[in-house]
Amino acid sequence: MQAVVTCRAAVPEDVESLYQLISGYAERGIMLPRSREALHRQLQHFVVAEINNELVGCGSLCQLGKELVEIRSLGISDGHKGQGIGSHLVDKLMEHAAARGLRKVMALTYEVSFFVKNGFEVVDTSVFPEKVWADCRHCPKQDRCDEIAVLKVLDI
Repeated sequence: MQAVVTCRAAVPEDVESLYQLISGYAERGIMLPRSREALHRQLQHFVVAEINNELVGCGSLCQLGKELVEIRSLGISDGHKGQGIGSHLVDKLMEHAAARGLRKVMALTYEVSFFVKNGFEVVDTSVFPEKVWADCRHCPKQDRCDEIAVLKVLDI
């Protein structure tokens, strides 16, 4: 029997679980770390996935421009990958972006096939000057970025 995945807005009680999940990815160098304080400040931008009241995934949106938003901190806990949870989170994030009138949703990722499967297309990072000026100039990988840019344009 397939477990029921519930996606919802993050609440303050989720911060420690978010911190632990994101830290695991950050330790492997595949996600930027987030402090507990930053998570509290950015909590309204996060959605979480739960199975049986256990937080098993998360993702957030960060507005970069008038029409552009970035998916950030998208992660699934070990033991729950490959069950469609990431797609559920992306769908919920797309709903949030559309509700805010944000047509362009981008991500920088190592999981290109996942995003392509979810309707994104690979693009050159140069089409996101908002991202470059907001974040990339502060990144330690700035001159040797190995992430791939993906974009989905919403019909809203």
